Amino acid sequence: MKVLIYSAKEYEIPFLDNANKSGHKVTYTEDALDTDTAIQAMGYKAVSIFSGDDASSIVLEKLWNLGVRYITLRSAGHNNIRIKTAKYLGFQVANVPEYSPHAIAEHATALLLAFNRKIVLAHSQVIRYNFSQKGLMGSNLHGKTVGIIGTGKIGSIMVKIMHGFGCKVLACDLKPDADLVELCGVTYGTMDQVLKKSDVVSLHIPLTYDNYYLIDRKKLALMKPRAILINTARGAIVDTRALIDTLQKKEIAGYCTDVIEKEKGTFFKDHSNEGIENQQLKTLLALPNVLLTPHQAYMTPEALSGIAATTFKNIDDWISGTVCKNELGSEWVLS
Repeated sequence: MKVLIYSAKEYEIPFLDNANKSGHKVTYTEDALDTDTAIQAMGYKAVSIFSGDDASSIVLEKLWNLGVRYITLRSAGHNNIRIKTAKYLGFQVANVPEYSPHAIAEHATALLLAFNRKIVLAHSQVIRYNFSQKGLMGSNLHGKTVGIIGTGKIGSIMVKIMHGFGCKVLACDLKPDADLVELCGVTYGTMDQVLKKSDVVSLHIPLTYDNYYLIDRKKLALMKPRAILINTARGAIVDTRALIDTLQKKEIAGYCTDVIEKEKGTFFKDHSNEGIENQQLKTLLALPNVLLTPHQAYMTPEALSGIAATTFKNIDDWISGTVCKNELGSEWVLS
């Protein structure tokens, strides 16, 4: 099958090449999918897209008219594709629901440790030969209460890591994990209970219609003044405007994130020469109580190998007529 891979990054292409065991005719483009670049898919039966690509209704209609019939996402999240339209048109769509939950959870932990122990500030000082310890006071994680929102594959790993640090772990999930309760002493509660009691809150849920801006002004107001919020899920789970106001007023200690709202056009590119237009992002980056990385949590060889393998497994299943276990249907609609 001829496959066009949008938003192809130089570092992921070797993993994708290695995973193409069936010898599909693959073309890579670093362009993101949108209304203008959809035309590149002419002559291809399948396309692969990433989290920053635009697979809205109008784009899907263009792809269908061009002859594309299969869409495989190189991500677990699929809020960037209009599933309802895709299924109506007749596309078969699949994602990568699981690749390396450890990669994401470990990055969330790294963000927390770096922020809490002032690692970035310390490094910026010592490279200027400033070895003063002023302003570098952190705190022990041991004994702190950590709230985990979502205890699926990634969240459960985060629970185990925090338990290993000697933290008391609270959690919120529609389906509590009995094993985590038994093995890690997790206490499940409501969202509000977790936010009120936690010194650290880490988000590990997909973006859906129901949890868009889940962490809004009211939820942020429930958090402790010294609490740290971590987001390695999706940017729009947090109301950025409310977050900025909360951070500016120092009503929480800080925000550590690997994701932002409206990443398309900003993330995954070097803007060091021309700058950026996203005013909210500019404001976030200017705040001393924010630590932000550019959606890199998945960037480990283990995760990239898993993503590539599943991407081509989805295509192989479709060609062979085998049921694709990662197929997304109408029950996954994000309206």
